[in-house]
Amino acid sequence: MKHASKNRTLSRTRSQRTALLRGLAVSLIRDGQITTTKAKAKELQPRIERLITLAKQDTVASRRTVATRLGEPAGETIKKLFSDIAPRFKTRDGGYTRVVKAGQFGGREEAVIAFVE
Repeated sequence: MKHASKNRTLSRTRSQRTALLRGLAVSLIRDGQITTTKAKAKELQPRIERLITLAKQDTVASRRTVATRLGEPAGETIKKLFSDIAPRFKTRDGGYTRVVKAGQFGGREEAVIAFVE
């Protein structure tokens, strides 16, 4: 019996999967919406929502935690998350992103993940 198999592996090792999801999260913060596979979008959704929940506090500790979870990207990414994205969701308790199926392309299901308005 395989225990602790909650998350998708995406056919990658742990370090590759972490790097992939960090890159997708940074792209989503930077661009507002991205197109990827359905599995990657569903795996990214809870991670990005936790980051937004942390960013709503806007403390030094939360900034450092977000920077660590995103792999310490360029400062403008973190600045955009804390100054533009998190204040939009100040009164919202969750559900900051939505995953919309975009159809099947080349044998894989594509999806668009974007912030809700």
